[in-house]
Amino acid sequence: MPIVPDEKDWTWVLTRPCPECSFDASTATPSTVPGTIENMLPRWRAVLRRPDAAERPDDHTWSALEYACHVRDVFSLFDQRLNLMLETDDARFENWDQDRTAIEKDYANADPAVVSAELTAEGKQVAESFAGVRESEWGRKGLRSNGSEFTVLTLARYFLHDVIHHLHDVDG
Repeated sequence: MPIVPDEKDWTWVLTRPCPECSFDASTATPSTVPGTIENMLPRWRAVLRRPDAAERPDDHTWSALEYACHVRDVFSLFDQRLNLMLETDDARFENWDQDRTAIEKDYANADPAVVSAELTAEGKQVAESFAGVRESEWGRKGLRSNGSEFTVLTLARYFLHDVIHHLHDVDG
């Protein structure tokens, strides 16, 4: 049975803690974003070393491997979006269909060792990009295709929730 696409608008996590993973966006600051990214990389590598990483817990839930592929791509996507916001006034983000990407990139049959290396590289890259944001740039704006407006800081907080929440998904 195929995975049912998640079409929820998760921007509410910017205004209150997530009741599922307990992430509180208000605690993320410009100085903590890069370290938070770097600190989760060993946990993702450990997830990908599990013997059952490619097994779905049920017909409606991604495997840990599929979540890791998604997080790898989230790292890359948000690095691109961050750089677009830094280079372009009122940047606009194209819609990203994460479910189509999972099928097109065949997340379910990926090699966990390859994904681990790619996830680590993409994670380090986005951490480095956030570390390079100057104080004057944290308020720069960007607009998602559905109209949600972000600053560099709220984009960072939204992004962190996504990857931390998925660690909760695979640890739960």
